[in-house]
Amino acid sequence: MDSGKEEEEDLRHVEKDVLVPMIMREKSKVRCAEHVEAFTKCCHESGFLMVVKCRDENAALKECLTKHYRDPVFYEECKQEYLKEREEFRKTGIRTKKREQKLPASM
Repeated sequence: MDSGKEEEEDLRHVEKDVLVPMIMREKSKVRCAEHVEAFTKCCHESGFLMVVKCRDENAALKECLTKHYRDPVFYEECKQEYLKEREEFRKTGIRTKKREQKLPASM
């Protein structure tokens, strides 16, 4: 069996359903930065009326993010990034600093 296939089979549920998607969310926010910025600006300017006033910006942001979340090539890219980080951790015992800082408190 080749190493890539073994790695795929070794992914735990939490890795497939939480950790890889976390990388996808981080990268998607960067790729959709202009939409994130437009939505954020609209929300700051609109205050309590943001729900009504920022619908277009919200829809554009959701569309951009969803496009990336559903892209199998993008998922594979993020999975490979996760596997490299996991391999590095297993070799050194040192976590990737940026990932530690971005873990949600609810985990």
